[in-house]
Amino acid sequence: MKKWWIVGAVVVVAVIALFVGPRIYASVESSDPAATVSTEGARAAEGDLDGQWAVTPGTESNPTSAGYTVAEVLNGADVTVVGTTRDVSGSATVDGSTLTGGEIVVQTGTITTDSDRRDNQFRGTIFDVAANPTATFTITEPVDLSTVPTDGTTATVPLTGELMLKGQTRPVTVEASVLRDGANLVASGGIPATWTDFGVEPPSLGFVTVAPTGTVDFLVTLSKG
Repeated sequence: MKKWWIVGAVVVVAVIALFVGPRIYASVESSDPAATVSTEGARAAEGDLDGQWAVTPGTESNPTSAGYTVAEVLNGADVTVVGTTRDVSGSATVDGSTLTGGEIVVQTGTITTDSDRRDNQFRGTIFDVAANPTATFTITEPVDLSTVPTDGTTATVPLTGELMLKGQTRPVTVEASVLRDGANLVASGGIPATWTDFGVEPPSLGFVTVAPTGTVDFLVTLSKG
């Protein structure tokens, strides 16, 4: 009788692991959404836009960060993965109210999610951060910023540029949310990306499959240098 009780308990545990386990794992592996511009506590704009701007660490409401968002299917359970880092630099040039150039540089080796295992795979097999320590987004066409309000609210501004991942550069466009907050200029967006276009092979390991597309995300606060 005792033997059958043990066998039954093992079966029950196996069933729970099969049907409940992936959902628990999925909830643990899920991440917060990528950061976007916040207007909380935003102030009216100070000064004009003309001049040289530099990426700063940002504020509590809008901390500078960048990374990626991608979907996974884990044993049939949908998971949204967000990788981020605050190790971001960059600059922008504004002539009058026209953004004439700019670049965001991200240190890929410090991008993290909520899973060390995923991060180790990203740094090694997937992205090889030792050989590809940075990712960049560079503005290639002038951008009219005259529509950005001065009252602490946002405007949507199309940005055209080049995205460089893993040594591969491709033309991209992104609808950015832009805010003038006091003396700061804040922008965020999610650049659509097909990973294989950049030589990045999404893992497919049987129990987990990573989507072939996702976004490269940024939230940057800039101030005049």
